[in-house]
Amino acid sequence: MTLTKRIIPCLDVKNGRVVKGLNFESIKDAGDPVELAAKYSNEGADELVFLDITASNEQRETIKELVRKVASVINIPFTVGGGVKSVDDARNILLNGADKVGVNTSAIKTPVLVTELMTLFGRQCVVVAIDAKRNFEIKENVNVFSENGKEFWFEVFIYGGKQGTGIDVINWAKEAEKLGAGEILLTSIDADGTKNGYDVLLTKSIVENASIPVIASGGCGKPDDMVEIFEKSNVDAALAASIFHYDSHGVQGVKSFLKDKKIPVRL
Repeated sequence: MTLTKRIIPCLDVKNGRVVKGLNFESIKDAGDPVELAAKYSNEGADELVFLDITASNEQRETIKELVRKVASVINIPFTVGGGVKSVDDARNILLNGADKVGVNTSAIKTPVLVTELMTLFGRQCVVVAIDAKRNFEIKENVNVFSENGKEFWFEVFIYGGKQGTGIDVINWAKEAEKLGAGEILLTSIDADGTKNGYDVLLTKSIVENASIPVIASGGCGKPDDMVEIFEKSNVDAALAASIFHYDSHGVQGVKSFLKDKKIPVRL
């Protein structure tokens, strides 16, 4: 049986509003998170991801009341991330209606947290979010790629893409899986908000090196971009924001398009 590919709208939330940026910068407003969540759930989204994008940078917890309100209007799996620094933070998010917890910065800072979350809540609850971008300064112990005659590797970034870690993305994806991640949410900072398509090279390399599900994120501008990422990599899910928020394509429309292109999706 072919597993269906999941289509996941993403709500990047800042100050209680859904926002959208370009390469993790120049943020603009995209609407009310509760209204958008209800709309996507009704339109047939397979899951929903809610990221409190400034929580880690502002050293605060995710907005719990907002998580609760969103959870109350949807009936699909719901992942929440942003500012999760402890088991208690994760527990609060789950108690307020989330099904899975996303960890990014804290997974790098305190890797044992991933294992603690898996042990307490189960692997299926733990999503390690990884933000990566190309680094052209080659160093030891990194996986080197070549494109347009230039060599580079993919570096992991934390604090909402603000700070490089010096860590190679493939090495970290393997490590995250060992620590207890049940899923990887992989975002290309290079592609984020460009609407030029997902980073196929980055996505493919992570899918081939991890045996847990991978969600592709960053760069989707049209349904064809989803077709491309599913055809060129064995990624499990495609996450998008812009194409859904600004009403250019409804979730149902995107899924019908994918089905016509022979991508297995649940209509």
